[in-house]
Parts: sequence; structure tokens; C-alpha cells
Amino acid sequence: MNSGAEDGVRIGLSAVVMTLKARQAVVLTTPAEDGARALPFGPFDPLRDRTFERALRDFVTAQTGFRLGFVEQLYTFGDAGRASPRATPGPERRREVSVGYLALTPDAAEGEVHDARWDAVFDYFPWEDRRQPADPALAEHLKAWAGRDEARLTRVRSLFALTAENRWDEERVLERYELLYEARLAPEAWRDAGQPAPPALPGRPMASDHRRILATALGRLRSKLKYRPVLFDLTPGVFTLSQLQAGAEAVSGLSLHKQNFRRGVERTGLVEPTGRMSSTTGGRPAELFRFKGVDAQTGAAPGLSLPAQR
Repeated sequence: MNSGAEDGVRIGLSAVVMTLKARQAVVLTTPAEDGARALPFGPFDPLRDRTFERALRDFVTAQTGFRLGFVEQLYTFGDAGRASPRATPGPERRREVSVGYLALTPDAAEGEVHDARWDAVFDYFPWEDRRQPADPALAEHLKAWAGRDEARLTRVRSLFALTAENRWDEERVLERYELLYEARLAPEAWRDAGQPAPPALPGRPMASDHRRILATALGRLRSKLKYRPVLFDLTPGVFTLSQLQAGAEAVSGLSLHKQNFRRGVERTGLVEPTGRMSSTTGGRPAELFRFKGVDAQTGAAPGLSLPAQR
């Protein structure tokens, strides 16, 4: 595939780099020209770059000083009319298609590097943290937007669990963000229409279509928690079970039942005691555990159940 000069398309690569810091899920961001935060982002040059992933690794390190470990491809984003992503600078203003990647790390390097920093994921999606009381104003704005349109009302009630019949599905992060965009409750919807956004819209905006990409990544990560041991890609080498639960809560946005969570961890056989105790918990010393890894013969390693408090 060529660079896109003939068909007016350029390929860009976006990286969602996530870890846990101070019991919060955080994402690596860089400054954008408009003052918003952005995901690490760079163009793919088919004449210079051998693979997408190699190009991604190089520009993330150049922009943030951070070296990526394991990465996986998320999705290709290229909807017209959504600044998805932004048009390229210069007279050609080519449409840009972005390939998003998810990277997980247990290492949140301290301090800012090259103006990069770790931001709390829920700063961008406050409604996704179900451990906090739901914002009644958001529900009212959504119902006002839906009006008497039954299809809209059904979507609002289902996605935001506004009635007892609707269960909150933590994996539907992107659908909720898309609904807010459609309802013009996302600043990016006003920006993409060339209009000033009203104040106090929920969540911090991001440059280009990067909040949409981040929503996709968070939904993917929440889903993977249940069938792959990805939580251990975010945690240090040794941990207490309380720290492991805090990490699961930070990603899922759910308050988990302590005893049921611990029983679930024990059933998986994913962890083993180290024989050491932690004295940094602020209370009684707690036993330290480590991740045992995948089964060497079968490669099997289950995820973790998320028993939410009722």
C-alpha cells in the first residue's frame, strides 16, 4: 500500500498505553496543538517503516520516552466527519485513517517525560466509574435528548442502566461514548461541527478522535479481564490480594465483593504465595503473591470473575 498521496488517505498509528497507579487505571497522554491531551500518535511511512508495530514502538518512545512491551491491535478508525482522526496539516488536508493499538504495562514511570504524562482514565469517562454515585444531570440530559423516541429511550436506558430491568454492562464503553457524542453531550461533537461546546459537558475531551479510541481500548480490556489473565500485565511482580482486587476495580469501575473475589482468584490457580508478607498496607501485614503464568503444556490461563457488590 502506498503513502496515500493518490487517494487522499494517510495511515496513522495511535497507542493506548495503560497501567495502574495509586489504585487508578491511567493512560499515557501527550499534548496536542489545541491544548487537549492526545494519545501517542504518529504517521506510518511505507517507504521507511517495515511494519506498523515497529513504527508504533519507535514514535511512542520518541514522543514519551516510554518503551512499549506487549501490544495488540485494537481497531481501524476512519469515519469521515468525525475528525477521525484529524486531517493532516498543509494544503492537501488528506483524510487520515488511524490504526489503534492497546499496550499494557506494570510500570508507570514517575514524572513527565517529553511532556507526556499518566492521566486517570475516568477523568475522560467519569460515568464509567460505577463506584461513584451516578450523575443525575447526565441521565436527565439523555432522557431530554431521547424525548418520545422509543428507540432512543431504549438505548439510553439499556446503556446507562436507568431502570431496574437494565443491567449495567461494563464492557459497552464505546457504545456509551458514541451515544453521548450523538446526543451532543461530548465536546468533540461540537468541535467536529465547528461550533463552540457548552460548558460542563461530562468528561475531559481529547484531541482528534482519541477519546473514541480510548473508549474502545477500555471496553476491550474490561472484556479480556474475564477470559485472559490481563490484570497481571498491569500489576507488579508481587502483590497482595487486596492490591489485585483494587486493580480489578480500577479497570472495571465496579466495587467487588472481597470474599467472592478472593475465592475466584483461588479457584483459577493463577497465583501462588511467595512466603513473604507486606508491611505497606497500612494495617496488619498481608501475604504477598505472584502470578504463576500460563500452563506450559496447554497455554491455558483463565481470566478473573468480577463479583460485584449488590
